[in-house]
Amino acid sequence: MLIVVSLLPLLAFSQTKISTFEQVDSLQKTNPRNIVVFIHTDWCKYCQSMKQTTFKNKKVAQKLNDHFWFIDFNAEEKRDIQFVGHTFKFKPTGRKTGIHELAEQLGTVNGKTSYPTLCILNDKYEIIFQYDQFLSAEDLLKVLDGVFGE
Repeated sequence: MLIVVSLLPLLAFSQTKISTFEQVDSLQKTNPRNIVVFIHTDWCKYCQSMKQTTFKNKKVAQKLNDHFWFIDFNAEEKRDIQFVGHTFKFKPTGRKTGIHELAEQLGTVNGKTSYPTLCILNDKYEIIFQYDQFLSAEDLLKVLDGVFGE
């Protein structure tokens, strides 16, 4: 029992706090930060790999929690999302396929949308970084340090 209890702080430390677009909209009013949006799908193996490795890295989790708002966003989300005064909706592209308008808006790089995509917005909701491939924890930390200015 003591072993389990003593490991809890370590497990909690490596958890990245996840916000929603609606939460970030109101959080920005009192505590403006850059917003990191991880755009993924359930079927993308590289996306799932990033979830299991990159975002579970203790240094990545700490950097995201301390300096950014983080949104884990499934590009095939079906619910309407209110963000920056707009309502974004799911757009079907076939019988069982589609893409959310917000994923398309934030995740289109060089005219195409692919997964995973990391998008960083500044506190004015302007896109300041997009990358549409797998990022290791080490590479993501370099990106976050560059954005945060360390």
